[in-house]
Formats: sequence, structure tokens, C-alpha cells
Amino acid sequence: MTSPPLGRNFRLLWSAAVSSRLGDALRTPALALLAAAVTRDPRIIAAVTVAGQLPPLLFGLLGGVYADRWDRRRTMALVDGVRATVVAALAVAVALDRVGVVVLLLAAFLLAALGTLFDSASFALLPALVPPDALPRANGRLQAGSAVAGGFLGAPAAGVLFAVAPALPFALDAVTFATAALLVLALAPVPVVSANARRGSVWSEIAEGVRWLRGHRALWRVTVLAAACNLAISGIMAVLVLYALDVLRVPPAGYGLFAAAAIVGGVAGALGAGRLAARFGTLPALRVVLAAQTVALTGFALARDPVPGGLALAVFAAGTVVWNSLCASYGQRHVPAGLLGRVGAAQRMVGLLTAPVGAVLAGLAAAAYGTVPVAGAAAGTFALVTLAAWRTLRPAAPGVLSPSGAA
Repeated sequence: MTSPPLGRNFRLLWSAAVSSRLGDALRTPALALLAAAVTRDPRIIAAVTVAGQLPPLLFGLLGGVYADRWDRRRTMALVDGVRATVVAALAVAVALDRVGVVVLLLAAFLLAALGTLFDSASFALLPALVPPDALPRANGRLQAGSAVAGGFLGAPAAGVLFAVAPALPFALDAVTFATAALLVLALAPVPVVSANARRGSVWSEIAEGVRWLRGHRALWRVTVLAAACNLAISGIMAVLVLYALDVLRVPPAGYGLFAAAAIVGGVAGALGAGRLAARFGTLPALRVVLAAQTVALTGFALARDPVPGGLALAVFAAGTVVWNSLCASYGQRHVPAGLLGRVGAAQRMVGLLTAPVGAVLAGLAAAAYGTVPVAGAAAGTFALVTLAAWRTLRPAAPGVLSPSGAA
């Protein structure tokens, strides 16, 4: 069976997403380096990181509302235009040596806040650009491009560019945002789809999206399972460097290569997500992915050498990207167009709530018992999630099938 073409609009959206991700990968480490250059107070440096993490929790649901109210294409272009202006101003301030703690905090907070609206609009726009059957492949391509731009190109270059001139990564980030805005504007206009002819208050619209998500049995179960996965993933990522150095005996000079295994695995998984969904169906594929991740994470927890540990990490990362691609595709295919922004935002919010909990628990457990039990607990969590998925993600169950009957 021939896969449906993704088309010109998707290529433009893909190019915009990759351009934006490249800029993010340049800016994020450069912002940390800049914070360290401004102050050596770890509390302030941590505050800059927190300033970039709070907006999705504070404004994520609000971003979903406006992604459903406004023209999504123009919203994305406007947000990227504003972000380009903010980062360009930061680059000028850095070049003039006018950056202080307040500027760093405001820049990190504002960019992350704008990102919540962009993410909701982008998630909701994709189903209007590609055929429904092509959504898993489209999401996989987006994740693969973002992984290459961020992991292989942007992140390694950020430190080098900062050493050449501290303002350079921020100036290039502004260019990538401006480029992304122009690419989005080049998309064919998409009709604005409203869930209701009459709008209610912001809070009532947020509640409507949350109620819809909670009332759709399959999508709610996928959301809860994803949150449980995030608990384990954030835990293992919080201690990954210590586990690699102390347990797997990865040489410090080789840690970058070891970490790259996850990126390679993620790209491979992203490119294969569409084929997996086409062969098994989305919900069955999600169950298979969780089983594979459980095996991989168990192997990682048992490994005591860099090679098998790196291979297990690559397989696990591939599964994570496939899961993310298929979850996004399932929601985009089943949620009404006028609710996509709010429902997608609600899903992301549930996942975000568990991530810091997993990191904190992992840090406390590693301090008390070492990193090996953390890896074992993560594998055990995935085993429980897999069992739950095989019991609950059944396409034939009442309330699980889409209105068209597709899984």
C-alpha cells in the first residue's frame, strides 16, 4: 500500500520546525553559559533554568485556548516573529555587555511562555496539512528533523559559537525564528475551525478541553500511561551521567558519544513510527513499543559496560520517540479540530506534572542508595505501565474506537 504524500505544506512546516529547533539548541546551552558568566551563584543559575520551565505549567492550558480561538498559521508566525525580536534584543545586550540577572530571567521566561502558544497551535495545525493516515509518518519526520537539528547540529555548535562571541548563538537563534516565521506564512491559509459558535470564558473553554480529554477513554488512558512513563524517563535522565560514568564505566571524554546513542536511536524510531502504525494500528503499536522499551530499559539496568548500555539506551530512546509520535497522531486524528489546541495542551500538562517528581525522587534515591536502584525502578515502572497498557489499550473496547472505527 502506497503511503499518502505529505505535500508542500508539510515540507514548509517541517522546515520551520527544524529551523526553530536548531535555534533552540543554540540558545539553551548558550543561555546557561551566559548565566554562569554573569554570576557564579548556583541559586541564580538554577533560577534561570526554572524561569524557562515554569511557563508551560502556568500558561500551557491558556495557550491551548488561544490556539483554538485564533488562526493557527498566523499565530505561529506571529509568535516566532516576537521570539526573533526578543532573542535579537538579547544578542544586542550581550554584545554591548548589558546583560544582568533580571534580563536573563525575563528572556528565559518570555521565550518559554511564547513557546506554549506556538506548541499548541503547531499541534493543532498539522491535521489540516496532511491526510489522517499520514499523521504518524508526519509526526515522526518532525521529531527526526528536530533531533538532528538539535542533537547533532545545534547543541555541539553552541559552546563553540559562544566561545567565539557570546552574542553569536543568540543572533543565529533570532535568524532561525525569523526564518521559521516566514516559512509558516508561506503555508496555504487554513480555515479557522471553531468548536462552538459562541465562545465562553477562558476558564470554561479550558474546562471543556479537559472534560473532552477525560471523557475519551482511550486518549485519557494514553495520557495517563504517558505521564507514568515520564515519571520513569525523567528519573533515569536525572542520574544518567552518574550511571554512565560510575556503573557503565564510560570514560568522561566519551560521554558525548555515549549520549549520542540516544539521539541516533531517536532518529531511527522517528523514521519508523509511520510504518509501525500502518502495520499494527496505533493503539496496538503503542503496546508493542512499551514492551520493547521495558526490555531495553531492563537491559540498560543490568548492563555494566558502555557498549551494551549504549545500545540499550538507543533502543529505549527509539521507543520514546515512536511513542510520542503515535500519541500525537492518535490525538490529532480523534480530537475535533476546534478542540485540538486545548486537548493537546491538557495532555502535555499531565505529562509535565510527573516529570519533576521523577527527577526529584531519582535524585533522593541515588543519594541514599546509588544509581543502580534508580535504573531498576525505572525498568519496573515501565513493566507496570506495559501491563496496564495491554489490559486497557484495546481498540475493540467500548469508547475506545474513533467515530470512524479506526484505531
